[in-house]
Amino acid sequence: MSELIEKARAAKIASYELAKSSDEARKKALNYMSKAILEHSKEILEANAKDIEEFQKSNPDSPLIDRLLLNEKRVKDCADGLLKIASLPDPIGEVVEGWRTRHGLEIFKVRVPIGVIGAVYEARPNVTVDISGLAIRSGNACILRGGSEALNSNIKIVQILRKSLEGILPLDSIQIIESRERSIVYEMLKLNEYIDVIVPRGSAQFIKFVRDNSSVPVIETGAGNNHIFVNWDADFEMANRIIVNAKVQRPAVCNAVRKVLVHKDVAEKYIPLLVSELKRYGVKLKGDERVLKIVPDIMPADERDWYEEYLDLTLAIKVVDSVKDAVEHINKYGTKHSESIITKNLEDAKYFTWNVDSACVYVNASTRFTDGGEFGFGAEVGISTQKLHARGPMGLRELTTTKYIIYGNGQVREI
Repeated sequence: MSELIEKARAAKIASYELAKSSDEARKKALNYMSKAILEHSKEILEANAKDIEEFQKSNPDSPLIDRLLLNEKRVKDCADGLLKIASLPDPIGEVVEGWRTRHGLEIFKVRVPIGVIGAVYEARPNVTVDISGLAIRSGNACILRGGSEALNSNIKIVQILRKSLEGILPLDSIQIIESRERSIVYEMLKLNEYIDVIVPRGSAQFIKFVRDNSSVPVIETGAGNNHIFVNWDADFEMANRIIVNAKVQRPAVCNAVRKVLVHKDVAEKYIPLLVSELKRYGVKLKGDERVLKIVPDIMPADERDWYEEYLDLTLAIKVVDSVKDAVEHINKYGTKHSESIITKNLEDAKYFTWNVDSACVYVNASTRFTDGGEFGFGAEVGISTQKLHARGPMGLRELTTTKYIIYGNGQVREI
């Protein structure tokens, strides 16, 4: 029996026990997991240092290094996230709605675990902690296949988390695939017998591969080709502050901004200010023809640029004629992730938020807030950019489904 089949089968068995577990037991497990992450932080950082060293040998300038990196603060953030998840209300058993039929049947729609969550992802070992914590809290088992670049980190983290479950919940509730073989991902995508849903995280190309090849249902987490639109009445200082935060803070993450759209009425005044500010941070700038007439010393943007999710300090700027044009551009080139408008005009803000087809739409705020922790979810499994089952940051409720429980007293259907 292969490692994958063995661990997937074990996770399925564990999921039935988890579904019966008490709220108290799952909270206790998460508290122990958080404590263990802190107590063993040195071991985690040592394992992560090995991953970083190996990855840098062949990828010295890759933007993925930041996603791969763990430090003391990020480890503490992982531990704190587990405590936050533990403090959230238990979603399992929640009665979503209930009613009595004309035949006297009492019908209750209740929230239940999905079962086994299969997660396939690249880099970011903190995702291992987040998904494990959310799965346990929501009564699900998980089987994890992280990227080979983070294998040492992920194995160490899962060892620590599994040990924390001893005497509380089944150890097989958290599984990690240790094989580096890429074919393992393809095999996971066909395990309908054991895995109830697949959640991919990574590049647009990777997510497309999962979506196109999986027979297990997929919740698609999309790439982040995100936009900020600076409207005709925008506060320039606010706009600069938001754009710098969204672009510079962590340029490789999925909620960073990649494109800025500027209303034509303020383009000549605002774009030079924006370019000057971004150059201070080493941002590589591109622009359309109208932008280049205002600031001719930046690179021209072509059609491919508008589709590209820049994972480094690159940003493209475009002049648009109206909020309607901004929305049309975003809906054509965006990835349905996160967009923002900087404006004082309520009508334009309303038009933008209702017509942009993205999971998270902001008014006068950075796209960097698209995050489970920032939304109060403790953590997230991913940012869903699809419309069925889940959309936006996926917290506890998004890891549940519903069932109907019907009570009768002898009713039979006559027709």
